[in-house]
Amino acid sequence: MVNGFNKELKDLLEHKFNLYNSTNFIIEDPISIPHAYNQKEDIEIISFLISIISWGNRKSIIKSGNKLREILGLSPIDFIMRFKERDLKKIDFVHRTFNKFDLIYFLKSLKNIYKNHDGLENVFSKNLNDEFMYNNISNFRKIFFSLNHEKRMEKHISNPKKNSACKRINMFLRWMVRNDGVVDFGIWKKIKPSMLSCPLDVHTANIGRKLNLISRKQNDLKTVLELDQKLRSFDKNDPVKYDYALFGMGVYEKF
Repeated sequence: MVNGFNKELKDLLEHKFNLYNSTNFIIEDPISIPHAYNQKEDIEIISFLISIISWGNRKSIIKSGNKLREILGLSPIDFIMRFKERDLKKIDFVHRTFNKFDLIYFLKSLKNIYKNHDGLENVFSKNLNDEFMYNNISNFRKIFFSLNHEKRMEKHISNPKKNSACKRINMFLRWMVRNDGVVDFGIWKKIKPSMLSCPLDVHTANIGRKLNLISRKQNDLKTVLELDQKLRSFDKNDPVKYDYALFGMGVYEKF
């Protein structure tokens, strides 16, 4: 039951969600890169890679995302399944601390996932027994880093078992699972939107605290769970839609 102050807060979040969940949001956001594709596997592969490099200035992320498009070509799934070692040697890529050696490993691991584990959706969807996705994210990390790799590469996929907020993976899951018909793709059907967690970045966290949705000072997993519980009290079926409201107010408004 939502009443009093909580109803006013819910009404505010609903208003801001409807304002920012629009095609205008796509233009300035990294999600614009996967919107250039149509096939399910192409969308999820490029979305995953874009989400992994999504830290820093959004313009620089989009610039790096377009570089990834040049590397993977018209069909990322075709590139993943058919590349040869000589193709990988030609790769020239860097986005902040994510370099060409990281990208090469990520491409090899994605190939393993599509060849031996029936794709990203299947890996993330195994044993959906919990209220949240964090055990599934941990299981995904185990499979993703099951090939021989440098330990330093593991920093690029957050570990919920180390109390990470897992912002980028939660954003990727939002893109894949929510079906708003506008921004998010909704191409994964095995995971319910009700299981998703808000991608907690500096903008959503700051606004969350100003609105008393968050009491903790750290931006960690416990804080995400605190925010999740509040957002689920407003919409238990699609709580992460309010990510648009919090992020939009943080980026575009002097709130």
